[in-house]
Amino acid sequence: MEIKRPGSQPSIKGPAEWFTGIVRIDPLNAPPPPSRTSCASVTFEPGARSNWHTHPLGQTLLVTAGCGWTQCEGGPIVAFRAGDVIWCPPGHKHWHGASPTTSVTHIAIQEALDGRNVEWLEPVTDEQYRVGPAGQAC
Repeated sequence: MEIKRPGSQPSIKGPAEWFTGIVRIDPLNAPPPPSRTSCASVTFEPGARSNWHTHPLGQTLLVTAGCGWTQCEGGPIVAFRAGDVIWCPPGHKHWHGASPTTSVTHIAIQEALDGRNVEWLEPVTDEQYRVGPAGQAC
């Protein structure tokens, strides 16, 4: 058994090639093989968001604080809040992040397939982001 204490793993700044705005990634766990699951706590400052991306085996987001937005390709932007749990199916193109005025933190849980747990795609444009969720305020 291994116990990872808070602060024992350094925070990582969300790389600009994968995120717009200020994002902090706090690794939580990435056990050795044969496990394929990893998880991290991710905090998006207001206006920050991920690029479009997919996960080969899907992703679960456990929203722990704040209010954010997410969108699946071809669908509307949807608001989510602390306490919500989001499941994104394998290979489903999506993005997620904070609203323009509120930060959000979620725990991201995903499995790797052939050593990869995400495929990063193009950034979400300001025009796409500004649409916002219809009738859903944070």
